[in-house]
Amino acid sequence: MVGSTAAYGLIAADITEEIALIDLNEKLVKSQVMDLQHSVPFWGYTDVKVGSYDDIKDSSLVIITCGAAQKTGETRLDLLKKNSGIIKEIMPKIFKKNPNIIVLMVSNPVDILTNIAIKMFPSKRKQIFGSGTILDTARLRLLLGERISVDPKSVHAYIVGEHGDSELALWSTATVGNTMIDNFYKLSSSTKKKLFNQAKNAAYAIIEGKQATYYAIGAGIVQISRAILFDKKTVFTVSHPLKGEFGIKGVSLSLPAVIGRQGILRRVNMEISAEEKKLLQASAAKLKTAEKDLN
Repeated sequence: MVGSTAAYGLIAADITEEIALIDLNEKLVKSQVMDLQHSVPFWGYTDVKVGSYDDIKDSSLVIITCGAAQKTGETRLDLLKKNSGIIKEIMPKIFKKNPNIIVLMVSNPVDILTNIAIKMFPSKRKQIFGSGTILDTARLRLLLGERISVDPKSVHAYIVGEHGDSELALWSTATVGNTMIDNFYKLSSSTKKKLFNQAKNAAYAIIEGKQATYYAIGAGIVQISRAILFDKKTVFTVSHPLKGEFGIKGVSLSLPAVIGRQGILRRVNMEISAEEKKLLQASAAKLKTAEKDLN
């Protein structure tokens, strides 16, 4: 559902010439492509087709959404054993066809799968990154905007770390119109905690009700794709490897980075509080342990 919804979003946005969908389920992918093709006359023209790895040769971007879906009661880390094998199988096929391709990892657990892919191809570390906490960040901005009566696009607050239970909100850097959020609208500690938990646990509530989340992440994928295809140099909280920042290395997690045609162009250097640094390090340690246990 994430892959097909992202494809639909790309068609509606009219930002790419061709979309090729690859899936092991031949009957499903043919039906999805046909349905997507029928939407094309209502938008701009996009060539949508059932694809193969050969289509990667002249592509700009591969979006990986395949793998087992998260079930009610499962955490994203519970999917690790199921989905890591898939990633190890498909990554060599991708770069064999096109060594210059940008790879956007969306499958969960996105941070560890991103890290596994980068360890397989360390020279491609700027070309491989995960969707990370873009959705968590969007959820927090929506909730904050509703609370303080401001367009969420004007709220600049980030959720970083693991895309999962150990993620954290960077309240020390949160702003509205270049004004620290506490100076714009005083939120109590309990309110901040409540809003953060609503954002963090939103996926569990949605999965319980309809088995999967796909509209919002589909929209996020479209925006990242736009930044890559048009070299927009947009800042997103994407999952990428750290090399000693905040005392963390050897693990991929989400922090703000500038995204353009070549992938990750640069990381945004941030000053965060001592408590936030401690929580970020704890999030990194959890991811390291999970990847080590897998190995």
